Formats: sequence, C-alpha cells, structure tokens
Amino acid sequence: MNLTLSKPLAFFDLETTGINVGKDKIVEICILKVQKNGSEECKTWRVNPGTPIPKESSDVHGITDDMVKDCPTFPELAVEIYNFIKDADLSGYNSNRFDLPLLAEEFLRADIDFDMKNRRSIDVQSVFFKMEPRTLTAAYRFYCNKELVGAHGAKADTRATFEILKAQVDRYEELRGDSESLAQFTQPTQPNADLAGMIKFNAQGDEIFNFGKHKGKKVTDILDREPGYYAWMQNADFPAYTKKVLTAIKLRSFNK
Repeated sequence: MNLTLSKPLAFFDLETTGINVGKDKIVEICILKVQKNGSEECKTWRVNPGTPIPKESSDVHGITDDMVKDCPTFPELAVEIYNFIKDADLSGYNSNRFDLPLLAEEFLRADIDFDMKNRRSIDVQSVFFKMEPRTLTAAYRFYCNKELVGAHGAKADTRATFEILKAQVDRYEELRGDSESLAQFTQPTQPNADLAGMIKFNAQGDEIFNFGKHKGKKVTDILDREPGYYAWMQNADFPAYTKKVLTAIKLRSFNK
C-alpha cells in the first residue's frame, strides 16, 4: 500500500554534537520531502554548531570540527530550512524523543516560532516497536521459531533465554561464542559503573553521574565540591549497588 498523504511529508534526520536536547547542536540535517503526488526532493545541510564537536560524537557520525568550520550556522540556515518544511508533516526514526525536540530547540534559538500545532509527527521507530514487540516471547519466536509455553514463569523464560543466545551466535557471524566478547558486545556505548546506569564511565574512563543536576559531571569533582551530595545519595532511594560504587569512589579519593 502506498502512502496516502493529505499534505507533504518531510522525513528528516539530524547529526548532532551530543544527545542533550537542551544544549547540543545540529552539525548536519537531511530532509527528504515527499509531495502528495509522490514526487521527492532531498536537501542536506552541513552546519557549524559554534561549539567543539566531542570526539565521541564525531566517532559516531564522522563529522569533525574541521569539516564544519566554514559552514553556516543554524541561525543562518534556519529560514531556508523552515521554509522547506513549513507546509509539511514530519517523520523520522526515534524522532519524537530526540530529533524533533532538538530541531524545535534550534529553531527557537534562531528566533523562529516553530510549533507542531498544524502538523503531525510520525515516528517510524514507534511503528517498528509496536509491530515487532521487543519481548522474550517475540525473540524466542524470531530466533528459535518456537512458541514460548509458560512465558513469565522463571524456568521457561530462563531456558528460552539460553536457546535464544545460542541461536544468535549461530545467526550472526560477527558474534563470537565466548563470554568475554559477548559481554563486550552487549555493553552500552557508554559503560555503566554501577548496575542501574546511575553512574557511567566517560571516554576517559572517569566515573560521571548519569542523572539529575550533575549529569555528565565527574563524580570525584562533585564529591569534592559538594560533600553533602554523598550523604544525600546514601540516604535517598538509590540502589544499594549504586551506593556501594559511590562509596568506593569516595574511598579511592581519600586514599589518593
């Protein structure tokens, strides 16, 4: 079935300096505008964010400071980009949670009163997740071609998980069967220092907070500047393992 459009639909994707909607900037934007009759027009803009691009972001999208130093800033491009999409609905992948809020933020910084009052947003990732559930039962059916009898019972779920991993190793050539490589493969891009992900490691291997007002800041720096923050976390409703990791960091600082 073809798309039935009542107005143009603009598919877009952003490459950015990071994932913080409130402060990060666009370094590249591509928009594929599909008209009601099915005709297409695609435009791509490389953008100087006016701030250094972190290495970890450049490692993802391949865009460096040198590549954008002579490019226009978003405020210089904002009117052109806005005029291209002003009559269109918007669509992207994970766009409702990230790309769309960041695009709106950039327009507002450029003094363009962008809003979604008269346009729709279509997040393709949401369609994927709703039509292909990311559950143990769905994974068992996909990888093992079996129905999970007794789902949500601990024994059945445990056996199914074991069979799924074996099937994944067989299916994907890039997966090796040893525990070390599998553990590395399944780690998040930014590894956790604790189990809950409240404290992570940055690119330099330093522990950083991953929540609240100090998100992204080094744990040791905050404990030095705000000694009461440690006591607050120990008395608050954080996981015991997170508190354990925090204590280890504090004691390590004392030993130094």
